[in-house]
Amino acid sequence: MMFITMKNATKWRYFTSVISLVLLVASLVTIGVRGLNWGLDFTGGIVTEVSLSSSVTSHELGTALDTALHQDVSVIAAGEPGRWVLRYAIPESDTAPDVQAVLHQLDANVQVLNTSMVGPQVGQELADQGGLALLIAVLCILGYLSYRFEWRLASGSVFALAHDVIFVLGFFAATQMEFNLTVLAAVLAILGYSLNDSIIIADRIREVLIAKPNASIQQVNNEALAATISRTLVTSGTTLMTVGALWIMGGGPLEGFALAMFIGILTGTWSSISVGTVLPELLKLKSEHYLPKPIAEEP
Repeated sequence: MMFITMKNATKWRYFTSVISLVLLVASLVTIGVRGLNWGLDFTGGIVTEVSLSSSVTSHELGTALDTALHQDVSVIAAGEPGRWVLRYAIPESDTAPDVQAVLHQLDANVQVLNTSMVGPQVGQELADQGGLALLIAVLCILGYLSYRFEWRLASGSVFALAHDVIFVLGFFAATQMEFNLTVLAAVLAILGYSLNDSIIIADRIREVLIAKPNASIQQVNNEALAATISRTLVTSGTTLMTVGALWIMGGGPLEGFALAMFIGILTGTWSSISVGTVLPELLKLKSEHYLPKPIAEEP
């Protein structure tokens, strides 16, 4: 909390904003050059549930299937010992491979319980619906911010939201981790988390502007951050602990979701402190924007 109350707090906020801008540009370039590694939820694929000896590990399953099918196969525990859900892309022949024959070398009693195919058309519908959900969420947030705050102060929260989402997408584009429906759910959750943090700081800025109309905007922002930094760090710290436990204990199926949330919480806290305060300052936010307007006297 002490670094917010120091005299160089303004320089610190500007420095972190420059870093945020650099990361934002780098993320946009990475997304444009490499693109996202869309998961089977969006591209279509085959889902097969198998049952075999409980002594066979997921690593052994993945190694055997990756080698035989010449692609990355997602191996997910089905909840019971020895039952697994396998997810892999549709081969060029458009026919499901003989998974039972591949796994027979690991267990002679392997059984294929069911196999279903998700076509590319269904995957495209999921992608369209996911994009629509993201667009509706953003529009609702913009409507709320325009109602609650003056546009100069709201701009910081809007830019912070865009910064957080783009950085998460840039990370997944750079690492080429699978982007599936669970990761999309994490992106929507990041929007809500970042918005909550930004609104708390913006509310405090507005209160200080009204209480101290003669103070400079730099002093107002520094005082607002000093009043909210302890709450921000405690909230982010406890949330990171929960997401970290989910990341470690959740296994492969929740890895993308937990990692996206972990990055989003870090960037959300960072951007709320830096971008969320610097942008309104650059747009010349003043106390008179929130002071009540005088009522004109009738002649």
